[in-house]
Amino acid sequence: MIALTGKNQSYVLVLYGLCFPLIHVAHAQFILKMAAVQGGMGDADIKTDIKTEPSADGFGNNNANDGRVLSASPGSSSSTGSNKQTAAVTPEDQQTLLAVLQFLKKNKLSESVEILRREAGLPENSLDPKANESAGAGSGGAAGIVDLEGGDASSLLSRVTGSSSAGAQAPTKGTVQSGCCPAVAEDQPDVSVVLSAYSQQGDPTLYKVYYRDLKKFIETVLDCHRAELSQVFYPLFVHMYLELVYNNHESEAKAFFEKFSGDQECYYEEDLRILSGLTKKEHMRGNETLLDFRTSKFVLRISRDSYQLLKRHLQERQNNQIWNIIQEHLYIDIFDGMPRSKSQIDAMSGSLAGEAKREANKTKVYYGLLKEPEIELPLDDEDEEAENEEGKPKKKKPKKDSVGSKSKKQDPNAPSQNRIPLPELKDSDKLDKIMYMKEATKRIRLGPDNLPSVCFYTFLNAYQGLTAVDLTDDSSLIAGGFADSTVRVWSVTPKKLRKVKSAADLNLIDKESDDVLERIMDEKTASESKIMYGHSGPVYGISFSPDRNYLLSSSEDGTVRLWSLLTFTCLVAYKGHNYPVWDTQFSPYGYYFVSGGHDRVARLWATDHYQPLRIFSGHLADITCTRFHPNSNYVATGSSDRTIRLWDVLSGNCVRIFTGHKGPIHSLAFSPNGKFLASGATDGRVLLWDIGHGLMVGELKGHTDTIYSLRFSRDGEILASGSMDNTVRLWDAMKAFDDLETDDFTAATGHIHLQDNSQELLLGTYTTKSTPVIHLHFTRRNLLLAAGAFNP
Repeated sequence: MIALTGKNQSYVLVLYGLCFPLIHVAHAQFILKMAAVQGGMGDADIKTDIKTEPSADGFGNNNANDGRVLSASPGSSSSTGSNKQTAAVTPEDQQTLLAVLQFLKKNKLSESVEILRREAGLPENSLDPKANESAGAGSGGAAGIVDLEGGDASSLLSRVTGSSSAGAQAPTKGTVQSGCCPAVAEDQPDVSVVLSAYSQQGDPTLYKVYYRDLKKFIETVLDCHRAELSQVFYPLFVHMYLELVYNNHESEAKAFFEKFSGDQECYYEEDLRILSGLTKKEHMRGNETLLDFRTSKFVLRISRDSYQLLKRHLQERQNNQIWNIIQEHLYIDIFDGMPRSKSQIDAMSGSLAGEAKREANKTKVYYGLLKEPEIELPLDDEDEEAENEEGKPKKKKPKKDSVGSKSKKQDPNAPSQNRIPLPELKDSDKLDKIMYMKEATKRIRLGPDNLPSVCFYTFLNAYQGLTAVDLTDDSSLIAGGFADSTVRVWSVTPKKLRKVKSAADLNLIDKESDDVLERIMDEKTASESKIMYGHSGPVYGISFSPDRNYLLSSSEDGTVRLWSLLTFTCLVAYKGHNYPVWDTQFSPYGYYFVSGGHDRVARLWATDHYQPLRIFSGHLADITCTRFHPNSNYVATGSSDRTIRLWDVLSGNCVRIFTGHKGPIHSLAFSPNGKFLASGATDGRVLLWDIGHGLMVGELKGHTDTIYSLRFSRDGEILASGSMDNTVRLWDAMKAFDDLETDDFTAATGHIHLQDNSQELLLGTYTTKSTPVIHLHFTRRNLLLAAGAFNP
């Protein structure tokens, strides 16, 4: 990261200045170490003499509730009292700081120079050669200034990095020369820096002893602590194995893997399979999964009592190897209270980087719905006459339930109407709103005793080529994306698909006539389906706009295309992703849309901008599914890293991280009231999340294969799930959410006890003959539509 060449080097150093406002001697030495690595000493053993920040505990965890600071060595006693930095700067440290100041000044990083100088308490003239010469003479001859353009730079870098390593040969290509690019190390610079920590290793034959000793200790502690402490096994196992591989101890690494890989949790099986293929140092370079695991600290949530047990054991045993790994690569999120049970831990575990930090889910989320525009619902004359003839009272609008529909009053948990700019309603949108409200009056109220009918659309002769399906909100059109790079649209009503007439013919139309919208359509082009060509790879995601005028499609070719459903042609190809785009979806209000793909980032777009408005970065693997919140202020993304993230459209920040799935996530659905989120994955489980509290609140088990589709009914009473196991299952969503006692959510522990009541919540299972279910849709009257391709 820091060891980039040329101009980029200056940029990264600025980032360090921004990220570490409290710069002190440890950071100064770190910068010089990175410079040494860049200069070609990436493979040298760099012995670190400062392991912890004064503001962190012994495991590198910023724990506000723990005032103690664990010392850098397991055998030494813990420091107590304030976390403030009070250490005096020694002449040797001052020399190091001045060297770094010169290095930053040489690269024209004046802002970083000022930050470092102020925090180190150095005078303003500290960089003046004359002042430093006099200061150096007055301090016993300590070198006051280091000229990085001469030979002193090499000696200083050697002193900071490798001189304390006994028996190590002095590097021959670690000098820094003025005006020259640094020598290219054996590794690529970024990979070299990322992996260089693995060179700090001990006796390879003792790795099994260290791990076995810790395993024996954890197995003998009280049952209430055993489950929590067992969480350290997997990340320790991975990092110890990688250290052995990186330092070319192939036989020891193989023996270590064979002995302890079987002890890991079953939900890490796929990760261990990938890890088993990394048997040589060369395999580690360029491995994205490995680099992610190495650079992102594995998060463990442990009670204070269990944490103290682990800390005491490591101090008594002076187990430096495990100590260093925990300190470098783990983040232990400590909470006060009773230790969690095995079932509670298993429910939240399984992601690539452990659990989410509690702080990550404390941001305020405005999950309420926006106030609906005031549109009067006219009563049809036919309906009024029919009611009068039969002598029945006029129909009353059905009572709006708590989960289901959109409120007329402003929700206190809703964002302000103008928090993000939304498109204004056109006349056609208002007409559609009126149609929606009319349909809502005829909506069937669903429940355990009144399940929906299911209509299944089967794609025949697709030969496993159907990759995506979507239906319009009014259920009049269905579209499919195919592996042959085509997008196909069908009309599911008697009304056929027609194109707009040519420009010459449009000039002949009376634009003042009442049926002008019908007259502009060319009857000669009427057909039940249309095929649209443009992509150069399989189409993986598809989404209709709310007004049914546009269709989005995302493809392996790295583009998202916007199609007109009036001309059935491609209007725009949005280029921003460098790899396949797995999913895309329109905002509920149109105009905005989101896309996510193999490059691990989601992008927010507007239809009239060819560049993305926001880039949501944070996932450690492919983003496989995307979904807009009903109020359009938030975007949810599911990933192959087994986490779900909720992003704020306004700020671009991640405001929620949900962990618990044991496989890549392929489906997301928000409840109609915006308060809850459902997710489905390859593990066959549906997990329910409370967005406001940032907690998992339910688990629905029953599917035996990947869940590719989730959808709440229009009133929010029922959740439907569709899977590759050829079934559609209906769940009692109201019961799942009503049973929650939200007052019992404790901020201190950040977890609740999940009930194993999947069978009670399962209302029905509908099985197809041989058709995986890849899409579900509730009509405005609560009829359930399902779609998939027949798999003979």
